[in-house]
Formats: sequence, C-alpha cells, structure tokens
Amino acid sequence: MPDDDGLSGRALRLAYFGTTVVHDADIDLVPGEVTALLGPNGSGKSTLLRSLARLHRADQGSVDFPDGTDAATLSPKDFARRVSLLAQSRPVPGGIRVVDVVGYGRHPHRGRWRHGDEHGPAKIKRAMAICGVTDMADRGMEALSGGERQRVWLASCLAQDTGVLLLDEPTNHLDLRYQVEILDLVRDLADDHGTAVGVVLHDLDQAAAVADRAVLLQEGRVKAAGTPAEVLTAENLTAAYGIDIRVDADPVTGLLTARPIGRHTRRFAATTTE
Repeated sequence: MPDDDGLSGRALRLAYFGTTVVHDADIDLVPGEVTALLGPNGSGKSTLLRSLARLHRADQGSVDFPDGTDAATLSPKDFARRVSLLAQSRPVPGGIRVVDVVGYGRHPHRGRWRHGDEHGPAKIKRAMAICGVTDMADRGMEALSGGERQRVWLASCLAQDTGVLLLDEPTNHLDLRYQVEILDLVRDLADDHGTAVGVVLHDLDQAAAVADRAVLLQEGRVKAAGTPAEVLTAENLTAAYGIDIRVDADPVTGLLTARPIGRHTRRFAATTTE
C-alpha cells in the first residue's frame, strides 16, 4: 500500500437525471479510522460513497488522495490498486470456489492471462485468514450462508490490498452474529492494518460502536460531521430523521445508544412509570 493512503471528497455535488441529491459535501477518510455515513433513506449517503468509488460522477467537486492525485485522472486499474468497494448486493456465483472468488480481488495487480502477480497467493491467503474463511476455500459460494458470503466478498476486497476500503451497508440482511463479526472485522482493518474505512450504516448504535468519525446527511446535505459523540446527538438525529430520538449512554458499555420514540413507545413508558 502507498504511504499516503486515505481519500477525500471536496464540495461534491451529485445528481440523478438533472436532480441534485447531494449538495456540496465534504468528507475525509483517514488511515486507521472508520468513518460512518449515516442518514435516513434518500439522504444521499450511498450516493456519496459511490462517488468516492468513482461509480457516480460528480457534477461538481473532486475526489482526491492525500498526495494531491485527482482520483478521476487514474486508470481503472490504478484506482483499484488504491480503493476497494464492497457493494450492497453481490451475485452468488454458482460452481465457483471461495478461494477463486477471493482471488478476484487480485485483478488490478495482474497482467494479461492472470500473470505478473507474484504476491497474489500470499495476499489471498492473508485475506482469507483475516476474514475467517480459510476452511471454506474449496466450498462453492452457493453452499454458504449470507453471512459467510459477505465475509468471502470482504476477503476479496482485502486481497485487493488497498489502503482505502468502502462498504455500503455491509450488515444488511445479516443476523445478529454476522453483523457483529463483520463490524469487528472492519474495526480490525482500521486498528491493525491502518486501512481508511468508509462505511454506510443504517443502525445508529452500530455506528456509535465501530466508528471514529461520523457524517450525518439530511436531504442530501451534511447535517453534522465529527466524532460519534458530536454527531449522534438527540437534536441532530431528531432533525435528520423527522422523529423524536433519545440518545443515552449504555450502562454496560458506555457507548451511545439511539432510541426512537414513537406513539406506542410513549404509551409503554407511561404505563411502566405509573
């Protein structure tokens, strides 16, 4: 990996069919830190992440590396050597072994006919070990559970060996155990490997648990950015989500927890305090 890993978006204005959905957004992904992109559906968080991955072209603004390189000037292969993306949905390739799927991540480092990647086998082995899928190497992807597949696709991103990792709702549709395992892996990548991670999350409690920094979007604009304690306030969340949200510290972990207050929540609270 380069010594100047990281990625920044500056004054990004993003649109679909002429309608602006993200307005003048700034975001920094820093080596060794997890940055969570938060907000209600339609707030622009996934679109902003896709722009960092060069999958959504900005009408205005730029995506740059710390050395001043404009991401738009790089070839697809050169960009893929620096940034990897775990998208929301991935196909389930039938009849393909786990080890071969993880090997897809080495594509940017290979020449024609899959040659010229002397470090590939070691990188694949390392990625599989980190994600705990080594024992699945010869199994077919169609035989895995959803959580196992997600770990395999994450291993493919790790095999790509980039300094920046982008994840779009990596815990979506996973049961509680696999959600925790994926978030633990994300935290390990930042802490142990110095990866700059940008992750879209819906679960505010997960963001408070895993992120060093948070970016909260509301109607396509950055409502707040900073540490989880600075961003995940009752005032910010209530305004962004349009529902009364209470924020407290968990008595066991000390982490922030966000609790939306609906009509029935209030009724239950009233009956239990009488």
